[in-house]
Amino acid sequence: MKMNHTLVMTLTLMLGACSGMTPQEKDTAVGAAVGGVAGNVMTGGSTAGTVGGAAVGGVIGHEAGKKN
Repeated sequence: MKMNHTLVMTLTLMLGACSGMTPQEKDTAVGAAVGGVAGNVMTGGSTAGTVGGAAVGGVIGHEAGKKN
């Protein structure tokens, strides 16, 4: 039960921190999160796969969020 409360508080603080972000910063963060999950799944939970996926996803999100 304590773990659930900690998780809820952490997520609340993280979401609150996103309120002042620019759209491109949000795109970068979303790309990093999606990339991290994808990297974790594709490598069977490898730390290197998760970090690598987050890095690649962040770059893709950043580039996709650029205005032409």
